[in-house]
Amino acid sequence: MSGSHVHAGSAGRRHLRPLVIAFVLVFTFMVVEAVAGFWTGSLALVADAGHMATDALGLGLAVAAIVAADRARTKGGRTYGLYRLEILAALANSVLLLAVALYVLWDAFGRFTDPQEVLTTPMLIVAVAGLIVNLVAWRLLRGGARESLNVRGAYFEVIADIAGSVGVILAALITILTGWPYADPLFAALIGVFILPRAWALGGQALRILNQAAPPGLDLEAVEAELLDIDGVIDVHDLHVWTLTSEMDVATVHLMTANGVDAHSILDEGRELLESRHGIGHATLQVEPEDHEECSEVNW
Repeated sequence: MSGSHVHAGSAGRRHLRPLVIAFVLVFTFMVVEAVAGFWTGSLALVADAGHMATDALGLGLAVAAIVAADRARTKGGRTYGLYRLEILAALANSVLLLAVALYVLWDAFGRFTDPQEVLTTPMLIVAVAGLIVNLVAWRLLRGGARESLNVRGAYFEVIADIAGSVGVILAALITILTGWPYADPLFAALIGVFILPRAWALGGQALRILNQAAPPGLDLEAVEAELLDIDGVIDVHDLHVWTLTSEMDVATVHLMTANGVDAHSILDEGRELLESRHGIGHATLQVEPEDHEECSEVNW
């Protein structure tokens, strides 16, 4: 039996500094925007502040997940460490985003029937400042979003916040120029609609990983056929592939070989095949000679 191990902690540490900086920026301005939203009476600002609150929480959870996963790999019997905290944080982000979007849509509906006066000049100033903060956070997270699901969740939230800030700016300008009272709730509703599908997609990704489904795009039948093509392998069974966390796909498989075949070469070739062709860096392969009768295939 053999295992191939790739440690994801170093990748997490690469993302830690930009995550912390982005967290401080977003959290600070979230407070400013929330206060300004209630002061000016702007639902669009309140909506954007609510979304920034989930950004701040998501960024904080991302930082905590990286630190916890790096420090507690095997403590308390957790042989995989706490890598799944990253996925749980992404799921929490998606739930919070859905809640914010639904709240904003409900409140916007009420304001269409009963418009409220908005202080547009301070609303515009705060919205422009929010756009600048979100652009800085977007730049900080862009690199890590390609590698980590949790960073990607925070990255998508910041993109939504950029759109939200633009929407608040447009609402303020329309109200200033035309006096139309429905611009603020309209753009607040648009922010809510913009958030919904992204939150849904992020939650779907997280749930797929928590359910230990095979990585998207991986053809399990093709993997099995390629392992069976290894010289000396006569049967492949108990093949399982799942994602532990971002950058860490895991596989276990039993390889039955003809009697007299060198198990070392089978292990090396199987491990290399899984890693180089399918990006599975952590694989456990059990080699069984054909006259071994104690192994029964598990049907799950």
